[in-house]
Amino acid sequence: MAHRQTLPVLPLRGTVIFPGLTVPISAGRPGTLRAIEAALKGDRTVFAVAQRDNADEPSADILYVTGVVAKIGQVQRGLGGVQLLLQGEQRATALQYGEQDGHMTAVVVPAEEMMPLDPLDPAFEALHKEARERAAELGEKRGLPEEVVRQVLDSVNEAGRFADLVAGYIELSVPEKQGLLETLSVEERLRRVLVHVQRQIGLLEAQEDIKTQVQEELGERQREMFLREQLKAIQKELGEDDQSKEVSALREKLTALVLPKEARAEVERELGRLERAGRESMEAQVIRTYLEWIAELPWSKRSDDQLDLPRAGEVLEEDHYGLADVKDRVLEFLAVRELHARQAAEEATAREGAGAAGGDRESASGEAPAPAPVEAKARAMARGPILLFNGPPGVGKTSIAKSIARALGRQYVRVALGGARDEADIRGHRRTYVGAMPGRIIQGMKQAGTKNPVFLLDEVDKLGQSFQGNPASALLEVLDPAQNDSFTDHYLGVPFDLSEVLFIATSNFIQHIPGPLLDRMEVVEFSGYTEREKAAIATKYLIPRQLEESGLGGRNLVFAEDAVAKVISEYTRESGVRQLEQRLGAVARKVARRVATGDERAIADKVISAEEVRELLGRPKVHPERAAAHDEVGISTGMYYTPMGGDIMFVEASIRRGTSVRPLASEDGAAVRVGPISLILTGQLGDVMKESGRAALTYATNNADALGIPASKVAEATEAHIHVPAGAIPKDGPSAGIAIATALVSEMSDRKVRRDVAMTGEITLRGRVLPIGGVKEKVLGAHRAGITEVILPKANEADLEDVPADVREAMRFHPVETMREVLAIALTTEAPVAAPDARPVEVLAGV
Repeated sequence: MAHRQTLPVLPLRGTVIFPGLTVPISAGRPGTLRAIEAALKGDRTVFAVAQRDNADEPSADILYVTGVVAKIGQVQRGLGGVQLLLQGEQRATALQYGEQDGHMTAVVVPAEEMMPLDPLDPAFEALHKEARERAAELGEKRGLPEEVVRQVLDSVNEAGRFADLVAGYIELSVPEKQGLLETLSVEERLRRVLVHVQRQIGLLEAQEDIKTQVQEELGERQREMFLREQLKAIQKELGEDDQSKEVSALREKLTALVLPKEARAEVERELGRLERAGRESMEAQVIRTYLEWIAELPWSKRSDDQLDLPRAGEVLEEDHYGLADVKDRVLEFLAVRELHARQAAEEATAREGAGAAGGDRESASGEAPAPAPVEAKARAMARGPILLFNGPPGVGKTSIAKSIARALGRQYVRVALGGARDEADIRGHRRTYVGAMPGRIIQGMKQAGTKNPVFLLDEVDKLGQSFQGNPASALLEVLDPAQNDSFTDHYLGVPFDLSEVLFIATSNFIQHIPGPLLDRMEVVEFSGYTEREKAAIATKYLIPRQLEESGLGGRNLVFAEDAVAKVISEYTRESGVRQLEQRLGAVARKVARRVATGDERAIADKVISAEEVRELLGRPKVHPERAAAHDEVGISTGMYYTPMGGDIMFVEASIRRGTSVRPLASEDGAAVRVGPISLILTGQLGDVMKESGRAALTYATNNADALGIPASKVAEATEAHIHVPAGAIPKDGPSAGIAIATALVSEMSDRKVRRDVAMTGEITLRGRVLPIGGVKEKVLGAHRAGITEVILPKANEADLEDVPADVREAMRFHPVETMREVLAIALTTEAPVAAPDARPVEVLAGV
């Protein structure tokens, strides 16, 4: 009896797979993807069967019974699905179709082929030989090399396999191919394949006859084109050829350029082709566009660096408020490059004085290149690491790059890389494509007009990836000083020197940047502004600019300090000042409307107060957390950090006590049994934060005696519930560990948690407090919420140096190493709260 097996079904639309053939398949339907995943988890075997029609949702009714047992080979995943290689192994018949785990399955048995009774029968051998000869003839008529055709056909000696090979390659409809697949008799299948091959040979011969007739008809058109070319030659002799004038002007422009040897050779070759091509031909348009790109690129033109460090410091101070650490790093960066430039220029001057240069250097065009000291200084100015400005939106990353360009006296060009998914975005398209253009790097150089601009690669962390290539990989050559002196754009096809370009990149999430690309850059961190810094920026920069844009520049309109503070705290929630400028602009526009309509409230020398901000902007849009009103049992204050800045959060704990509670079980870990106590975690917590909750409960229960928790309360506890409010917002990370543990210990021991203390730190099962990140932003958020004391890991004590001095003076910090130190600070010293005899088990603390 044939061996039965149950396999995942791979429905095929528009194609049929034969045994012995390897076919590429694209899969995107959910059921098909699940079938592929099921096969990959097993022995990679599927039942590939064709559909009777192209329905999107296949069912047993539209699938053929006969298919092929196939092996999945190479798999490539993409955004729209997967691409895989399918190797057909043997025919099989589906006895029954079913469904399992969201995909179709089939119980299949192998379908045995029927060979002739006498394989050496002369009639069968003649049929086999004729089929081979006709298949070779068809391959040659299709334009395939004879050696390739013979090699493919000779690789299969068995008649049945040969018939399957030819059936897989000839152009047939799905029902016809399915008929060949269902033909189990080798002799009959070979005869039917021969008929199809002979039919396609006749079709190709008919096409050749039609092509010959068309070419004869085109002879008249070619004669007309020849006459037109003679006419152009006559016009050229008479000096009336406009194209010759255009080509001459383009040649003069290109000859004046100082081009590398490879570029000069390519330009001369393309100029010759342009002169020979007809003006109206498509080829001439493509060549002319290419040569115009070459002529407009800055091959030798550069800006004179006018670096003066004191002046650079003044420029940075004029354009930006705060950011002291960033400004210091930028000035250090510029100072190092200036010293390198001086040293290189001195060495080049010394070599020229000694005659080492060997006389005047001339370019291929006959013009002398830039003097050696100037060129050496420019190259040295571009030497060194690429700066990566990383930080939240709106903190001044892009404007700092502009200030660097202004301080250096260089051109500034910005290229936005957000959403770029194709390598051609960086390297360009080859000229063989219609509408081909250079990549963004070469386009930026054309825009700059000099070969040494400040080149900003904005949002480098937003680069995408697709089957067309990874643009981040293309940037590796651009940002590598050892390679970018010969950067080759696919459109140009010749090297272009990027070694004098000062590249600066920006990002919001450094973890999204590939490792090899990140290694080529030096990270400069931008953190968020404090409310005091935002107020100063608004007063000095944003308000004057928005008043000017709203037509109120000469009306002496003034924002009161409390008005600016109200806009910052109640209408914006960000680390930067982008939303702040938008809100201030909204206020200015509303006042401008009053002025335009003659409203008496809009008078000269107007001072906008906080009350008028409320009237103009409406109700507050942001409701930041504030410190709790009083100390409570089971509620601790944690801290968190997002790209929009830091803030506080409350962690609530409640213990349910009783004698019999059914253990909880959950696949996603939201409720688990920890010893005799079940743990429930709510508030849309991530996996890492859930693990912190489990570790906190284990620590609290295992150290109950040392923590002052009565043994009776531990014995009575049946369920611990941890809840973090704002349940619609996902939360994750280990830094809430000590806050969760504090809330649990407080609830179990009936001791209150201090309202003025916020905490952050990871907890271990032994009660150690481990370091975390984002200390500055978390402290600023806590200070804004009215917190006066902060508990943080001892290992993060050095991070407090990044906190502004006024905030450090206004707050008290407690670096700790163990949970006992945390509890000694966070829990009040007053006696535990007396619990009632019958405590409601349904009520959550803090709710």
